[in-house]
Amino acid sequence: MRPTLNIVGGGHVGRALGRLFARSGLFVIQDVMTRSLHSARHAVDFIGAGDPVHEIAALRHADVWMLAVADDQIAQVASALAKAGLVDGAVVFHCSGAKSSAELDAAARAGVLAASVHPVRSFADPAAVAAAFDGTYCGIEGEPHALALLGAAFEAIGARLVPIDAAAKTVYHAASVFASNYLVTVLDAALRAYQAAGIEPEVARELARPLATETLSNVFRLGPESALSGPIARGDMATVARQQQAVTTWDEATGALYAALAEATTDLARRKRGGA
Repeated sequence: MRPTLNIVGGGHVGRALGRLFARSGLFVIQDVMTRSLHSARHAVDFIGAGDPVHEIAALRHADVWMLAVADDQIAQVASALAKAGLVDGAVVFHCSGAKSSAELDAAARAGVLAASVHPVRSFADPAAVAAAFDGTYCGIEGEPHALALLGAAFEAIGARLVPIDAAAKTVYHAASVFASNYLVTVLDAALRAYQAAGIEPEVARELARPLATETLSNVFRLGPESALSGPIARGDMATVARQQQAVTTWDEATGALYAALAEATTDLARRKRGGA
């Protein structure tokens, strides 16, 4: 018999993964709980399976539980489910990139097999994610028996599994922040600097586009040391000093960002030169 799956949380992640699991036939999608019956019904409509629920008292026992809730709600929800006696002996996992499976300790003490499975991608468009999940990397950690079941389920919907150290989960998530969020911040600084030089925003984006896309391509093709170019890579620190002064004069906060990046880039340049 297929295991039953309850989903707590009807946001982008819960809906996308719920639809994938429903289509795969791996689980019997049972209850989908959100904060209101209205949103639960919308989640069920998107997933294509399950019964809408908006309170713990209406939930049924299930073999597997996916907690697709905000990071700061994971421990609270796990504890509430454990106190209600709903998760004894079940596999319970959350999808946070920042929190480890230890967030489920309250449920683990009730006999739960706890794990974390974090898909490394943006879920801004759940329908698009569900339509093209193949090849998505997922960081996994937790109880071995839970991971055996979940690993097979996620591989069946196209995931590529990457075991991670639970103790380093916060650093692991910070890596994604560097690769995504802070990349946007750096590009924002570049675009604003172009505009400070009198260039229209639309033209600024076109000036930055080939530099950014070619550099990213080189990083992933050659590695960061080989991809590094520019004044610091050449050892032209006089140019760097002039730029930092000019940027700081224009915008002090962006000047501080430039200084921090220059220091980190100097270390990268040393690695490029073999530690010299």
